[in-house]
Amino acid sequence: MSLLDPRVFFRATGETVGLLTRHKKLLWEMVRRDIADRYVGHFFGLFWAVGHPLIIMAVFLFLFGAVFKARTAGIFETPFGYAVYLLSGLVPFISIQEPLMRGPTAITSNIGLVRQVVFPLEVLPVKMVLASQLHLLISLAALVLYSLIVYQFLPWTYVLLPLLVFLLLILMTGLSYILASVGVFFKDTKEFVQIFIFVGLYTSPILFLPQWVPSALKPILYLNPLSYLVWCFQDVCYFGAILHPYAWLVLIVVSFAALLLGGRMFNRLKVHFGNFV
Repeated sequence: MSLLDPRVFFRATGETVGLLTRHKKLLWEMVRRDIADRYVGHFFGLFWAVGHPLIIMAVFLFLFGAVFKARTAGIFETPFGYAVYLLSGLVPFISIQEPLMRGPTAITSNIGLVRQVVFPLEVLPVKMVLASQLHLLISLAALVLYSLIVYQFLPWTYVLLPLLVFLLLILMTGLSYILASVGVFFKDTKEFVQIFIFVGLYTSPILFLPQWVPSALKPILYLNPLSYLVWCFQDVCYFGAILHPYAWLVLIVVSFAALLLGGRMFNRLKVHFGNFV
């Protein structure tokens, strides 16, 4: 069966979902503990789970909306202003930042569990992805509330948000499997990911409009994989229409391809993890 056959991707998804379903109680308990343990001993506790994404969004809004006075008026036919444009791009960036950062150490930071013969290692990267999506829910809620309070309006495309979140989870699960596998053998993986995240933020259409980019530099937008994810969220949350159908196609194909590649890579390499951690 060819890798281009859609059945391959659906089979990979089914295998991963089936595996995680068998360990769903363990998975959800580890997700709950991951979120709770993250703020143990902190004076403000779970406030940081809410405050972290909100502070990031507020800082960028202040810097680019108030200081640099960026505007979208007259460029797009949409009732929303630059603030919604910016927030629509920040939502997916905030949601992928933590899983990408923690992905390379998903195995190496759990040495005790890795050396247990019967422990299902596949749970570790997925636990990390699910726990980090708390920031996605909070940032989405902030975007929805802002749009409703300021504009009293949400476009019909918001009904596509569950599909978009599902694709995001598929993508992050696949990438986490890849990063976790590579991170065991190549310790510099985390540093490369940090650079990718920093560069990705400033070379994707989050803080600026593509129209502002000189023609000679526009290929950078299309070479940045984060751009396609951002365009999909902007279609749903800002434009209220599917203006970037190619971005949706790229996101769907890349998400399932990452899951297929990541799942197979992880399953083949996991027997060697105990020898390298």
